[in-house]
Amino acid sequence: MIGPDGTNVGVVPLQEALRIAQDAELDLVEVSPNAVPPVCRAMNYGKFLYEKAKKEREARKQQTKIEIKEIRLRPKTADHHRSFKVRDARRWLQSGMKVKVRIRFKGREIHYPEIAQTELKEIAQELSDVGFVEQAPGMEGRTLLMVLAPAKKK
Repeated sequence: MIGPDGTNVGVVPLQEALRIAQDAELDLVEVSPNAVPPVCRAMNYGKFLYEKAKKEREARKQQTKIEIKEIRLRPKTADHHRSFKVRDARRWLQSGMKVKVRIRFKGREIHYPEIAQTELKEIAQELSDVGFVEQAPGMEGRTLLMVLAPAKKK
């Protein structure tokens, strides 16, 4: 148990710990339930909850949410049209977003996945200065999918 003034009281029975907290007009709060024996502290429970919520809010502020954008192509996509899509992907990677590149197959196109594979390799090569391949090209149903992540800034 940790006393009301922050000093270590030691291992005490539950009734005595409750009495110490009651004498100080504080609550007995279980701080670390997984420890053996569990660690309790005499403190104001409302203040404890407030501090805990404050720490969680601060931790959420520190997190960065990574957005994933997607470009969709077909194996027969013209080079000019693909350049527009690659330009968008470049802009997204530079702003810190991840990019999914999806090539959808229709009809008999699925029998020639090597065409789409080479297209994905070319796109990865074009964007190699701003990003890297996070997930290698792989089939998902009738689509070939690759994920690019932004390169670390130096």
